Amino acid sequence: MTEKPRLMQGNEACAHGAIAAGVRFFAGYPITPSTEIAEIMATELPRYGGKFIQMEDEIASMAAVIGASLAGVKSLTATSGPGFSLKQENIGYASMVEVPCVIVNVQRGGPSTGLPTSPAQGDVMQSRWGSHGDRGVIVLCPSSVPECYTLAMRAVNFAEKYMMPVVLLTDEIIGHMREAIVPSVAQEKEIIDRKAPQCSPEEYQPYAPDENGVPVLAPFGKGYRYHVTGLTHDREGFSTMDPKKVSEVNWRLLDKVEKNRNDIVDWEEVDTDDAEYLVLAYGGAARSAREAVEILRATGVKAGLLRPISIWPFPEAPLKKLAKQVKGILVPEMNSGQLCLEVERLAAACTKVEGLFIIDGEAIPPLKIADAVRGMMK
Repeated sequence: MTEKPRLMQGNEACAHGAIAAGVRFFAGYPITPSTEIAEIMATELPRYGGKFIQMEDEIASMAAVIGASLAGVKSLTATSGPGFSLKQENIGYASMVEVPCVIVNVQRGGPSTGLPTSPAQGDVMQSRWGSHGDRGVIVLCPSSVPECYTLAMRAVNFAEKYMMPVVLLTDEIIGHMREAIVPSVAQEKEIIDRKAPQCSPEEYQPYAPDENGVPVLAPFGKGYRYHVTGLTHDREGFSTMDPKKVSEVNWRLLDKVEKNRNDIVDWEEVDTDDAEYLVLAYGGAARSAREAVEILRATGVKAGLLRPISIWPFPEAPLKKLAKQVKGILVPEMNSGQLCLEVERLAAACTKVEGLFIIDGEAIPPLKIADAVRGMMK
């Protein structure tokens, strides 16, 4: 029987996509506009033998997720900007101890309590640099309900494959909109589970990297005993200040993302083959940008859209290629210009880069984007 499309909310798709990828533990604290993810997890996880727990705060939620993952369970939490800020210490800890987990951040207006029910994209740089220290990061950014499902699955896969926290960075627009989705069509073709040690417990080195620079951490309780610490550590897991060993682990945290960039980086192009002006947008803003490109094309302006799907690592190669082709690049964002800085770094030497920044709690109108592109033509 052909599966019928379902009308599904973005947050709902995130939850079901994560479960389809094998997530069986959720710890979180309710916060608008991400709360539906927790609600669905509370209902659905027990049906799959999983566990849901509401913690006392966001820091504890992140700690519980790390603990469950160390025990071998695929784990997820969900939050919004203020909670994401509170999680940063333990996100850094998860990065250092190389524990796979997924953090969904449904962005809202800020700073502080800000606008709990309004859209924003103000956590782009926090998702990259929020936790102190040098580390590789993977941040995926959906712009549709089906993509919430797909990228939730992909985030879990990347977390398990590269043994690290992965952020699914959505926003209030995408989290609360409803679209038709066929889950079986949206599913990733492969489900990835973390590697298991192939040596005896006596030979085991928890932080000895594989060919991709990724360690093989045995789940607690499987007979492989090792030390876990947020301190810089050696291959045995014990803290060290040896400059050679410190350099090895710090570079490895970066390189396991950078050296696998081709596996991680993803983007979408719309009408870029002959584009003379490029709109670069992501998340909720990309939906307005797509319509703006249609409006411009209908009036004879050769416009195109570049939509980063992986925000970090950023799709540098397609941007550099298009920057040599177009007369200007417009970056519309629901913030004061966060990703535009990255676009300027990569493309400003080749073409004009301008931003359209909206921080009033409203979605960016397509006509405003189209008018901004026409303004670049003068």
